[in-house]
Amino acid sequence: MVTEQRARPRTEPGPDRRRRARATKRRSAYPYALYLPAAVVYLVIFLVPTVMAFYFALTRWTLFDSTFVGLQNFRDFLSEQNLRIGFQNTIFYAVVTSGLKVVLGLLLGVLLTSKLRLRFFLRSVVFFPVLVSTVAVGFTFSALLRPDTGLVNKALAVVGVDGRDWLGDAATALLSVALVDVWKGVGLATVIYIAGIMSIPRDYYQAVSVDGGTAWHRFRHVTLPLSWPATYSVILLSFIGGLRSFDLIWTMTRGGPGFTSDTIASIIYKQYQAGFFGLSTAGNVLLFLVVTAVVVPLNHFLGKRQVAV
Repeated sequence: MVTEQRARPRTEPGPDRRRRARATKRRSAYPYALYLPAAVVYLVIFLVPTVMAFYFALTRWTLFDSTFVGLQNFRDFLSEQNLRIGFQNTIFYAVVTSGLKVVLGLLLGVLLTSKLRLRFFLRSVVFFPVLVSTVAVGFTFSALLRPDTGLVNKALAVVGVDGRDWLGDAATALLSVALVDVWKGVGLATVIYIAGIMSIPRDYYQAVSVDGGTAWHRFRHVTLPLSWPATYSVILLSFIGGLRSFDLIWTMTRGGPGFTSDTIASIIYKQYQAGFFGLSTAGNVLLFLVVTAVVVPLNHFLGKRQVAV
């Protein structure tokens, strides 16, 4: 009996042990508590609106009322007569803008990480358009590209070249907007490339120089492959931005002339303007699915390429 009474306190946790257990639990929960503010913001700003968008895409809704119609909005949006043109324009716009940003961003990144005397000033100049409002850029270039009074055609006339209505011609409207998009966004791509190139160890360049390699060899065998993480980021960011592009196209052409420069986003906005809120919400959901269907395989492919390097 005495033995049992003496052994019992050894098996039961004492006050100190319980306090240590509670302190351990608090310490283990502490890191997760730091995620809570970000999780609440993510829930309120992204998850809740996304779920609501999927629901309202299945309804005909106004500010005060909604009627469930199932998949009818999706059928109506997919039967939109300009959707095929908008889809082609969206893919063309995304490919052109992302491709040019990669090429120009890489070249400018190499130039602005060299021993150029004015490289710090030029970095600011290249990045400046990124800071300017997209709407302001659109209105400014709309004025610059006017056929009669625009500065671009006046400059071309000085060298004996006849200008054209860049934004009023179906053959050049979308390409003109895409080039303005490249001008505005190449600064961000350049900054990403500068960071990527500066992270490459100098030993690799010294090894190429010791072997008698030229500047081209340093670029081809060191800079190009080892800056792949930067290329990976620029391609994804630029392509996603191109697929979702709206504000620059709307301020410069409004999808015109006619519907020749319409993208999926501008078609959706025209449905909003016409008061077809459920239809345009269904268009937004379809655009989200299109971007996901394109970007997820692209991300997987580029990720495998990144591992291979």
